Amino acid sequence: MERLFVGIVLPADVRERLGGLCAGLAGTRWVAAENMHVTLRFIGDVDRTALDDVHAALSSLEAPAFALRLAGIGCFESRRRVRAIWAGIEKSPSLNHLAEKVESAIVRAGFAPEGRKFKGHVTLARLKNVPVATIGGYLESHSAFAAGPFSVESFALFSSRLGKDGPVYERLANYALAAVQPNNAGSSSMSVNT
Repeated sequence: MERLFVGIVLPADVRERLGGLCAGLAGTRWVAAENMHVTLRFIGDVDRTALDDVHAALSSLEAPAFALRLAGIGCFESRRRVRAIWAGIEKSPSLNHLAEKVESAIVRAGFAPEGRKFKGHVTLARLKNVPVATIGGYLESHSAFAAGPFSVESFALFSSRLGKDGPVYERLANYALAAVQPNNAGSSSMSVNT
């Protein structure tokens, strides 16, 4: 079984800048800079046959390359308790279009539709039972954060394994987005061992 998700790999300089935000809050599990990405679709645990179906569906996806810019810091909360801190993404119809295409591909591969609306972000930290009020100063001091724009020319299929120091991500396949010229189909490569 593989635990899968589809995401966008961030450039090294953007991950480095995001890594600089990961300090100053006690009791916070910060995401390692090398693991920072934009999740397009979480898939979950799948067997080898389903993995091949996912790869085939994503390989047939066509969407154009685009530029992306990160802006602002926020959090996901439930009952006034913070679950995660994230870096936001400036409004991007192209990112939303790609997420919709990925969602359609995953459903074609036999998975149930995602119940939540897509909200592009980069997770910086995961928290448990932390009151929203305790991170207000952090959010305010980093509210002007921005990075990019940077070019998004591909997306990837990842495997996630939980290690003793947090999740370990492995890129299983990379899928190229089409250049700006019309009728330029994307290509893909997959390096999963059989």
